[in-house]
Amino acid sequence: MTPLSWVGSVKVKLGLLVAASVVVAVAVTSLGSAGGVPVALSIPVTILLALAVTQLLAVGMTSPLREMTAAAGRMATGDYAVRVTDTSSDEVGELARAFNTMARDLATVDQQRRDLVAGVSHELRTPLAALSGVLENLVDGVGPTDPTSLRSALAQTERLSALVADLLDLARVDAGKAPLSPAPVPLGPLLADAVAEAMTLGALGRAVTYDVSVPDDLVVSADPDRLHQLVANLLDNASRHSPAGGVVRVSVSVQGDRYRLEVHDAGPGVDPADRERVFEPFGTLRATSGGGGTGLGLAIARWVTELHGGSISFVDPEPGPQGAAIGARVRVDLPLRPPDRPAVRQETLMSPNPAAAPAPTPPPASSEAPATPPPTAPRPLLDDVFGTFWTEPGTPARLSLLAGALGVGLLAAIVLPFRVQGIGTSLVLLAGGGVVLVASKDRRDPFTLACAALCALLALVPTVRAADWLLVLSLLAGAVTAAVGLTRGRTLPGFIVSCLSWPLAGLRGLPWLGRTAARVTGLGQGAALLRTLVLSLAGLVVFGLLLVSADALLAEWVDAALPDLTLDTFVLRAFLLVAVGGVVLAGAYLGLNPPRVDRTGQPARPVERRYEWLAPVLVVDAVFAAFLVAQAAVFFGGHDYVRRTTGLTYADYVHQGFGQLTVATALTLLVIAVAARKAPRATPADRLWIRVALGALCLLTLVVVASALHRMHLYQEAYGFTRLRLLVDVFEGWLGLVVLLVAAAGAALHARWLPRAGLVTAVVALLGIAAVNPDAWIAQHNLDRYDDTGKVDWSYLQGLSDDAVPVLADHDAACALVGREDARDDWLEWNLGRSRAADHLPRFAGATGSVASADGCPSDAATTAD
Repeated sequence: MTPLSWVGSVKVKLGLLVAASVVVAVAVTSLGSAGGVPVALSIPVTILLALAVTQLLAVGMTSPLREMTAAAGRMATGDYAVRVTDTSSDEVGELARAFNTMARDLATVDQQRRDLVAGVSHELRTPLAALSGVLENLVDGVGPTDPTSLRSALAQTERLSALVADLLDLARVDAGKAPLSPAPVPLGPLLADAVAEAMTLGALGRAVTYDVSVPDDLVVSADPDRLHQLVANLLDNASRHSPAGGVVRVSVSVQGDRYRLEVHDAGPGVDPADRERVFEPFGTLRATSGGGGTGLGLAIARWVTELHGGSISFVDPEPGPQGAAIGARVRVDLPLRPPDRPAVRQETLMSPNPAAAPAPTPPPASSEAPATPPPTAPRPLLDDVFGTFWTEPGTPARLSLLAGALGVGLLAAIVLPFRVQGIGTSLVLLAGGGVVLVASKDRRDPFTLACAALCALLALVPTVRAADWLLVLSLLAGAVTAAVGLTRGRTLPGFIVSCLSWPLAGLRGLPWLGRTAARVTGLGQGAALLRTLVLSLAGLVVFGLLLVSADALLAEWVDAALPDLTLDTFVLRAFLLVAVGGVVLAGAYLGLNPPRVDRTGQPARPVERRYEWLAPVLVVDAVFAAFLVAQAAVFFGGHDYVRRTTGLTYADYVHQGFGQLTVATALTLLVIAVAARKAPRATPADRLWIRVALGALCLLTLVVVASALHRMHLYQEAYGFTRLRLLVDVFEGWLGLVVLLVAAAGAALHARWLPRAGLVTAVVALLGIAAVNPDAWIAQHNLDRYDDTGKVDWSYLQGLSDDAVPVLADHDAACALVGREDARDDWLEWNLGRSRAADHLPRFAGATGSVASADGCPSDAATTAD
């Protein structure tokens, strides 16, 4: 039962869906605003909850349509046993019920078609085998060519003709196009003719006598030929199943505007359970005993009866002389005047083209309807959005992952609010990473394990360093590394898609989340689970409050363990629970069902002529060579040559270029990638030119990297050291390392490993920055410069984190410690940088516990200008 299955209109359902989503979004946004939740946290949580409500209410709205699409495909292959879910009350539910009815009817028609083919084959086999045997004997001269043998062959031929005629009549009536030409029919003479015909053809049945009772001068309106066919088939069936010397009683009575015809034989009768089946084509072969016949007589009798607007059935026979009911009794109720039917041209019915004939309408379903199989699994709606890029193969529900994600969210809600980074932050990151790693189906892959190890090291940065900017860089690097490790990306575009896949997993994993949530409600059958949770919570609150109020020590323990749960803090913690739990759950789904981030597209199409790629590369080589010559001129000419030639001081000269050189280095890597993709490699000469031209470009690029690093070093010596300049230095150095890796890949003409190596070295470089304690390094170099030049920007040093305090304290740089306080962290906030700072600050702190403003601390802001 779906949440909105009781609504009888799709329009109303859509309206309720939109209204519920809007109400949830407004309520969550208002609650977050009132609770002081940051916008960056409030918006994603609001979107996540609105999507969850939409997914919950939209369950089952379109699933019948998707089921019908899948079912129609199966029916096209001949599987008519398929069914779809039809529990909805709206228009889609009505369509689903109509579809199931159609499927049942088609299954019945298909089964009857199979039975008809099998029955006709069985009926044709016997006379054909007998006729073939007689003719073979005649051809081989084994049998005599006397009238007896020919009469036997003629009898088999007549039997085949009767079967074909019966099939043709059945097809006409089955199509609903059998002609009906009503006329006044005296019923007494018609029955007399039929009985006389049956007695004349007694050789085909048993020697029986007929007892006919019909009102005098009874005239009915009917098609004479069809009515005669009906009576003849009933008499033929009764004679075949009556014992020799038996009596077949035929009676007619008038009842209002209808008349009743009954035929009662003295045979073994028909079991009540088989009385409906005997009217099916070849039903007499299964339901009654006795030999002969085509098995179509009663089927034709039923359709002729219905053609006249009547009904036919087997009823209980009348008791015999000894009081026991014997034989079979067929009752036919017909109107004295049949309903009007449109006339149909005979040539249409006799058309030799099957396509020109009207399609037959299916007969009523058999009493033994096929068992209804379970509905087809609905195709998730999001499959149409993500397509083959990210399929959903029915990922199994994992309650442990849902519980783990909620546990990490709860841990974050307890630990993170109102605390600075420290052990608690690392615990949350390690716990979330552990849940995601356990969920990954590739957790034993070496690259995935390497990424997990790098993420674990990055998660320790908040405990080791106090610099906020390092925390931000570590979180970003960890997210990228985790996403690439989970999807096992191999190319730079694959890395980008991997990073986008993590937030998209929150949408792609909604069907999996729905299956997992269904498993939760399935435990204890929903109501029992809810009742258990309520009773447990009530017991915890009631007895917890009583015992806490009775024991002061227990109260202290509870105060230390439980966070502050005022309204504002509760809202913030709730948002954090949903946000962190959602991120971890999305990562878990990404590990369970990673997308195909590295699409196998068209292979690279090298250029036809070598100069098409070589000429642009040689031009870039020439430009870099000119730069190299200029650097040599500066090196040998000195500062005076630079000032005389350019009019710039050497400081201005080095400051002018390092940014451009960094961009040039990155663009060079792009040029090398494009050239390597387009360069042909068919001949040894092609491969040699690749190695020479691109190798030379790599060497010249290394010169550019060295020049950029040298310029940055000179600039820092002149103007001081900052975080940004340090990062630019590291980034430029990492680019130089990537150039070396590119050169190695070019020498081997194999670069499949290169993107992953670049990612790993970048993360290692970031870990290296964290390891050297960058704020302390910057403080140390600025103070060394101050000792040499007397220039320093005290305001910039004051903005460094507590990681720099030991260096500043060792130099007695009180000007850089102004305003700092000795932190009073709990164990979840413990951080190595702040702990070491706390060991040095007391000797600089005043009575208030903070370092007072120091006089005589001039600011030289220009020294750190970028």
